[in-house]
Parts: sequence; C-alpha cells; structure tokens
Amino acid sequence: MNQIDELSYKVIGCAMEVHKTLGPGLFENIYEQALVHELTLNGIPVKTQVEIEINYKGTNLGNGLRLDVLVDNTLIVELKSVEELKPLHHKQLLTYLRLTDKRVGILINFNTENLKDGIKRIVNKY
Repeated sequence: MNQIDELSYKVIGCAMEVHKTLGPGLFENIYEQALVHELTLNGIPVKTQVEIEINYKGTNLGNGLRLDVLVDNTLIVELKSVEELKPLHHKQLLTYLRLTDKRVGILINFNTENLKDGIKRIVNKY
C-alpha cells in the first residue's frame, strides 16, 4: 500500500468513527470539527478551511475558495451532509484537486445510514 492509499484508509476509518458516534442528520460543520478532532487524536496532521488562491491566465483572482480539510498537506477531504451526492459535488472536488495540484481527494457525505455509501475517492489524473 502506498502512502496516499494508507492515508486515505486512515481518513476513512476516522470518518467512520465520527459517523458511528454522531450518526447522520447534523450540519456539515459539526462533522468537520469531529473529523478534525478524530484525525488529530490519531496523530494525523490536518488543516481546515484552507484558502485556495485562484489564478486565471496570469491574473490572481484571490482566495475565493476554501478546502474543508487538508490532510498531511496531501489529501483533500470535502465534506457534505446532504440527501445524496450529486455529480456537481464530484466535479467540485476534482476542481479543487486541479487548482491545488493535489492527486487524491475524498468526498464524504455524512448524511447516510451507512457511511460507506457516502464515500467517494477521486483521483486527479492531471
């Protein structure tokens, strides 16, 4: 197992622990705080609400976007608490991966009975 796969596995395990403890139906920011706490308890470096600088054809458009969670400066985790994940959510994470030049992201929807149904791993193929 390579480093990014191992990190993904750990993040998913932490997310499952959060879901098992809190269950579905809460706001996204609650899950974000709980996941960050769980990752920290497991010794995994994490940052939240990381600003993304956007450049368009040589012009800096500012920091208009924020990543929910950046794990070990490698893996982007985008959190949702919605009825169902839509294709737009996948595209959003893929755009974040491209803008930050990161390879892998995980989209997690905590508003599911079984969390494994709400987890999608997305790879930026550059």
